[in-house]
Amino acid sequence: MTRVVVVDDQTLIRQGIRGLLEVAGIDVVGEADDGRAALPVVVRTAPDVLLLDLRMPRFDGIWTLERLRAENVDVPVLVLTTFDDDELVLAALRAGARGYLLKDVTLEQLTRAIRTLADGGTLIAPSITDRMLRAIRSGPSPAGPQAPPVQGLTEREQEVLRLVAHGYSNRQIAEVLFLAEGTVKNHVSTILTKLGARDRTNAVLRALHEGILG
Repeated sequence: MTRVVVVDDQTLIRQGIRGLLEVAGIDVVGEADDGRAALPVVVRTAPDVLLLDLRMPRFDGIWTLERLRAENVDVPVLVLTTFDDDELVLAALRAGARGYLLKDVTLEQLTRAIRTLADGGTLIAPSITDRMLRAIRSGPSPAGPQAPPVQGLTEREQEVLRLVAHGYSNRQIAEVLFLAEGTVKNHVSTILTKLGARDRTNAVLRALHEGILG
């Protein structure tokens, strides 16, 4: 069973999400009302996915993502927010979120997203608007100012990267391209190195910035 921690400052929202997810067969193993309270919960429970609100009055979602990275806590983060703010979402993706959804999604969309992240996928491509694409391409490199120049990707690596951008896990990519899962893992590792990216989300952002995707 997929295990989730829910972080939202509104108690009623947390309780509602917990009830819906448990009906859908997803185990909510912890809750927190802000980022500071969430960190020990995540460390203690080691969830498959952290479901994170962005706008919280004390330690918000961006703070939480930055602390998770600083403390080397490796958990896929799915942002769930009421705010369709491209700059805020882009900041969350740059800080390490693996995807985002608005709170008006259906339960089916939410559970599918959670399971996608738990399986190693992302939710970047379906959620990036034209404004976000322009912001990515016109802004600083997502890999940082000291990032090495992008090395050319082979045709196969570009195929793998496109599937990564569409949220596919290594297993799913292997099935689509008729490759061994270990081969896909090696391709992803090479892609990260060539793009100077720290993770799959950062690789997609840098590829978009450099015009390699889309």
